[in-house]
Amino acid sequence: MNFNIEIKEAKEKFFKKQNIFFGLLILVIFIIDRITKIKVIKDFSDEKYFINDYINIDLIWNIGIGFGFLSTNSSLFYNSITFLIATVLVILFYFLIISKSLEKIIYAIIIGGALGNFYDRIIYRAVPDFLDIHYNNFHWFTFNVADIFISLGIFIFIIIGFFVKD
Repeated sequence: MNFNIEIKEAKEKFFKKQNIFFGLLILVIFIIDRITKIKVIKDFSDEKYFINDYINIDLIWNIGIGFGFLSTNSSLFYNSITFLIATVLVILFYFLIISKSLEKIIYAIIIGGALGNFYDRIIYRAVPDFLDIHYNNFHWFTFNVADIFISLGIFIFIIIGFFVKD
């Protein structure tokens, strides 16, 4: 099949009414992520905030990808990773458009979170991570709300892959 025909079919599918719901889901996740990040940047940028024995709010600017992996001061590397993330987002949008409803929800959850972090990479040149989960001296990677949605979407995708038969 011709690639141009596939793009045309994808455009037609995108503008169907059912996809509006998934677009709204992406938007809601993006907004929730933005609100939490704006609040933390505004109110907690200079201090660590103790919530309980297991959770702190501690703003850290992540220049890497998920959970700080591939952090570097190289602009070329940062820009290459950002371009790669943009490419993955486009591919995820394509899969959202051509998928069935259950898969669309999963893709929308992942895209909503990924767009939140991608926005930060473009605007701040780093992603604000602030949720510090710990037990005694063991600390998990500091993360944000977008990371929760991305991880949730991937987890659901894996679970469905194991338990749902086509």
